[in-house]
Amino acid sequence: FNIILFVNILSYKIYEKDDYRYCMDVLGKIIELRNAKGWTEYKLSVESNIPQTTISSWFRKNVQPSVASLQAICQAFNITMSQFFAEDDESYPLTDIQKELIDNFSILSEKQQNAVMELIMSMNEK
Repeated sequence: FNIILFVNILSYKIYEKDDYRYCMDVLGKIIELRNAKGWTEYKLSVESNIPQTTISSWFRKNVQPSVASLQAICQAFNITMSQFFAEDDESYPLTDIQKELIDNFSILSEKQQNAVMELIMSMNEK
């Protein structure tokens, strides 16, 4: 990942796609990920080791997080920076643990896979 490019697009990710320019709202993405996990700002603070006052100020002042803070946020959500910036229809590289999970999942029987999926879904319930 080119860090210079990343710094230039930290506030917004600009793409040329079908001659249409669109932006990604970094703070909006953090909210989306936080809500998907059912986390409060405090929980995100604990998981990322970023003071809650810092996280709060990003939203209050509409200030984008630093590269280091965004890396900590991604680690808290157990995703890569590429995954953070990937759009829904984009493919992105998997982390080592995601690859291991897929490898192990694929050797299970259908009944076992369904049981694992049920367990995962129950863990994601709010």
